[in-house]
Amino acid sequence: MLSLRDFWSRHRRKVFVALGVFGSGYVIYKLYDDHRRRISDLDKQLEGERQVDELIQAQLQTHFENIQSISDTTTLPYAMQYLRSRILEELDLSHLTHKLMQGKGQSNALTSKEKLELWEGLKVLSFTRIASSLWSMTMLYLYVRAQVNILGRHLYLEISRGSESYQLLDESDSFSRHGRQDFLATADYLSAYGINTLIMNMQNAAMGVLKEKQLGDLFSMVQLHETIIQILESFMSIGGPNYWIGYLVPENAIAYRQMMVMSAKGFDDSSILMDVGKLEQLMSETRMVLSSPDFRNTVEISLKKVVDLLVDDISVQLEGICPPSGVPLAKLLPRITQLSLPLLEEPSDNKFIRTIAGLPEVELFYTLLHANMPIPP
Repeated sequence: MLSLRDFWSRHRRKVFVALGVFGSGYVIYKLYDDHRRRISDLDKQLEGERQVDELIQAQLQTHFENIQSISDTTTLPYAMQYLRSRILEELDLSHLTHKLMQGKGQSNALTSKEKLELWEGLKVLSFTRIASSLWSMTMLYLYVRAQVNILGRHLYLEISRGSESYQLLDESDSFSRHGRQDFLATADYLSAYGINTLIMNMQNAAMGVLKEKQLGDLFSMVQLHETIIQILESFMSIGGPNYWIGYLVPENAIAYRQMMVMSAKGFDDSSILMDVGKLEQLMSETRMVLSSPDFRNTVEISLKKVVDLLVDDISVQLEGICPPSGVPLAKLLPRITQLSLPLLEEPSDNKFIRTIAGLPEVELFYTLLHANMPIPP
C-alpha cells in the first residue's frame, strides 16, 4: 500500500498529463469523426443536387432544341414562303414590262411621255422590290433567331424561379408548348400586317435616292452598291427611332389576338386560346432586344453583307460585258428585279441566310443575348 501511495505521489503529475493527452486526443478524434461524417453527408447531398441539376440541364437542352427545331423546320421556312408570296404579289412588275413590250412592238401604242413614265415607274419599283426583299429577309431571320433565344431564356427562368423540381419543365406548366407556338407565330406578322406600309416607305426612300439618277446614266457596281445602301439607310430613318420595329412585332398582345381571330374566322371571339399576359411579356422583351444599339449594329452589318453578295452576283452576270465605267441603268433593271427571287428562297437553300448566320458579329450578339438578357420582373 505504501509503495502504491509512494508511486502515486511520485507519478501523479505524469498520470494527469497522460490522461489529459488521451482525453484531448479522444475529443479531437470525436470532432474529426463528426466533421468527416458531416463532410460525407454534404458530399452525398451535393452529389444528389448535381444529379438533379444535370437532369434539369438535360431537359432544358432538350426543350431548347425542340424550340430551335420548330423554328428551323417550320417557323422560318413558312414565314419566308409567306413573305415571298406577299412581296411578289405587292411588287408585281409584269404590268409595267408588258406595257413596255407592247409599246416596243407597236410604234404608236405609247407616247414618249407614257414610255418615260413607265420606265421611271419600273426604275423605282425595281429598286423598291430588291430593297424590300433584302430588308425583309434579313430582319425576318434575325427576328426569328431572337425569338428562339428569348424562349430559351424563359425556359431557364422557369426553373430558377419556380421550384427545385425538374418537373417544372413538364408541358403542363405555365410556359406551355401552346404559348411558345403563339409567340413563334408572330413571325408572320411582317408578311400579314406590316408589309404594305413597309413597301410604301421603301418606295418613298427609293424615289428620293433615285430622283437624280437617269435611265441612261452609266452605273458601275460601286454606284449600284452605294445606291442600294442609300435606299436602305433612308428607309431606316424615315420614321422615328426604331419605328420599323412595328413592322415586325405587334403593338400589343390583345390587339394581335383580335387580328388573329378576325383573320381566322371573320368575327371577334375573345375566347381564343392564347395566354395574352405571357405573349405580351415575350413581345415586350422582343421589342426591347430589337431596339438595342447592339441589335441595330447587327442589322447594319447583316444588311451590308447581303448587299455585297448581291452586287457580286450581278458583277458575275455582267462579267465580260460591263466596262469599268458601267452600263446604262435601264439595262440593269431586269437583273435587279430578278435578284429579289434568290433573296426570298427557302432558308435551307438560301445562301444569304447562311451567310448572315455565319457572321461572327451575329453569332456573338445571340450568344450574349441568350446569356445576359435582362431578367423581367
